[in-house]
Amino acid sequence: MTYEPVIGLEVHAQLATTTKIFCGCNAEFGGDPNTHVCPVCLGLPGALPVLNQNVIDLAMRIALAAGCTIQPRSRFLRKNYFYPDLPKGYQISQFQSHEEMPLATGGGIDISTDDSGTKTIPLTRIHMEEDAGKSIHALGESLVDVNRCGVPLIEIVSEPEIATPEEAFHYLTSLHQLLVYTGVSEGDMEKGHMRIDANVSIRPVGETELGTKVEIKNVNSFRNCQRAIASEIQRQIDLRETGGEIEQTTMLYDPDRNVLRAMRTKEESDDYRYFPDPDLVPVVVDRAWVERVQSQIPELPDAKRTRFAKFYGLSADQIEVLTADRDIADYFEATVAAGVQIRQATNWIQGDIMRALNDRKIAIGDLRVSPQHLAELIALIDKGDISTNIARTVFDDMVETGDSPSSIVEQKGLVQISDTGELDGVLDQIIADNPAEVARFKDGDKRLMGFFMGQLMKATRGQANPQKASQLLMKKLGS
Repeated sequence: MTYEPVIGLEVHAQLATTTKIFCGCNAEFGGDPNTHVCPVCLGLPGALPVLNQNVIDLAMRIALAAGCTIQPRSRFLRKNYFYPDLPKGYQISQFQSHEEMPLATGGGIDISTDDSGTKTIPLTRIHMEEDAGKSIHALGESLVDVNRCGVPLIEIVSEPEIATPEEAFHYLTSLHQLLVYTGVSEGDMEKGHMRIDANVSIRPVGETELGTKVEIKNVNSFRNCQRAIASEIQRQIDLRETGGEIEQTTMLYDPDRNVLRAMRTKEESDDYRYFPDPDLVPVVVDRAWVERVQSQIPELPDAKRTRFAKFYGLSADQIEVLTADRDIADYFEATVAAGVQIRQATNWIQGDIMRALNDRKIAIGDLRVSPQHLAELIALIDKGDISTNIARTVFDDMVETGDSPSSIVEQKGLVQISDTGELDGVLDQIIADNPAEVARFKDGDKRLMGFFMGQLMKATRGQANPQKASQLLMKKLGS
């Protein structure tokens, strides 16, 4: 029998706020264990939560960017369960039901498919909630760090309309880009800014009824999610083919061994005993609030790609590199605005700029080379003041110091030698020192041109104008 998978994803994204969702504690990643806490985080008696408005603004921003409908009225509920890193014994969250609506419903995420097409994965909802703490199990002990308790999250829930593990990967990539582009989340997977739960079932091809769902919990990378889903699909097919029964279970994925193991029997929503949080008033959103948040949404990735193709005439591969990150796209446009040709800006950013970022593992916002300084460097090449090779040496100094290219060229005496008289003397000496090579060149071994140019660059510390030097050399060698 042939089966088809049915996949839905629940993505928890940490919002880019300074403080937590219901108190003024620091929401920043890290810090000594149990230092970013207060009575509200710890759920101490008498401590009352106060909702951070920036959380609503950011949640609304991504919802509007994804085409969701903002509900005019939503509220927070208590989701009750016991775990050591949840001091209150409940999590403040939202839920979708006829009576209790989340902040946003509907919408969708556009993805690229493997056959070079596009597909929209519809969303069920986007809702707000607080994070729990962290349990650390090591050396036979279990330790608890509650710094993350109360860190603001949104949960983005897709409809079960993802058809393959590859589509799941593309969905996560597109969603991550949208979250970072809009400034809603930093999206740093290493800091836990995005965590993924995947719901996977299979059914015979042609059937419409959903199969038994298995949840894969807390996957920490897009590739690992793709691999985990593929493994779970195969596990379920093997069970069906051998007469086994698929149970509704929560699984954990071990990426090092590429294996899944059961964590617990999956709870239903009733097991959490949801009820409205009596300490928080409903969230009421009016039209003016929605319009204000809508005005804060920047140009989105798809619109930027379309504009880059039309306005700059770039290829699909170039656009993919330049628009993958909003800050890189802004850097490119600022460089062009400073007077650099589109082709030159593209080549330098795709080449030396990306190399510098990758080597230092930094974002372009941390690069010490401004678009204006990059434009100045390219102008020095165009004017013939420095060669392209010297420019790359100057660029490396710019990355380290943040100094302007002109000041580096002046300090290190790197101005290109274009004076014919000065080059004449150096070339005459090279020709006199290498009579055998001169004879072979005149006999037709034109490959020796590279040898002579190499000797010239060595003698001038790479400062000879290669175009003028090449013309002068050819003339002296009688070619």
